[in-house]
Amino acid sequence: MLKFYKTIDNVTREIQTPEAGCWISAVSPSEEERNFLIEKIGVLPEFVRASLDFDESSHIDFDDDENQTLVIIDYPSDEESQEGFDKDTLQYTTLPLGVVLMKGYIVTMCLYENLNIDDMANGVVRNINTAMKTRFLLLLLLRISQRYQIYLRQIDRLSSLTEQRLHKSMRNEELIQMLGLEKSLVYFSTSLKTDEITLNKIMRGKFIKLYEEDQDLLEDVLIEIHQAIEMCNIYSNILSGTMDAFASVISNNLNIVMKVLTVITIVMAIPNI
Repeated sequence: MLKFYKTIDNVTREIQTPEAGCWISAVSPSEEERNFLIEKIGVLPEFVRASLDFDESSHIDFDDDENQTLVIIDYPSDEESQEGFDKDTLQYTTLPLGVVLMKGYIVTMCLYENLNIDDMANGVVRNINTAMKTRFLLLLLLRISQRYQIYLRQIDRLSSLTEQRLHKSMRNEELIQMLGLEKSLVYFSTSLKTDEITLNKIMRGKFIKLYEEDQDLLEDVLIEIHQAIEMCNIYSNILSGTMDAFASVISNNLNIVMKVLTVITIVMAIPNI
């Protein structure tokens, strides 16, 4: 699905056809829409393929001949909207989002609908100007870093609730939920580190021209990413320690049960002897 947006009188509005200085949003584009981006807009084919590759990691690429810059950033996503979703085993993952800075346009491409693009399009993020490509990119990166922190807090609450349920019962469902959250934190940690490397490359100003008024915004993005990395490490350590503690409790309970069964077996064996 292709949508076109342009900032007019400080308000970002949806337009019907692409114009100079507009933002082109491609969400799960069809083959026809991909060809439109390549043939009509002029986006490099390799940039389109990389942006829509599920396994693509965060990085930055520049093409001298076409004067196009590709920034791929990993954004967090929950699995609530996916088919077969089970709320008791909620997991989070990360997906690639491609941003192409080119003459006349800024193009975003992603495999699935995500809240970050929706926030940018619906005016939730302020001070957007589609003609200012660098600032647009930094505002999008800031929104993604804030989304990481929102999901990390949700993971912390879910782990606390699951831990409380584990105190009352030792069912497999709670343990599976804890494993799912631990897996989510691994995804987040890996993606945040690659995002940090990409931001450091942007900060050098070699691939993307940075303006003086954008320096503070870029520093804010880096601060948010660093804070998300710290939160991820803390929650991961807490969750890992909790899992180890419950594993010890389960092992101790099993030893007690085995002792009781051994005593019962001995007592029942006496008449036979």
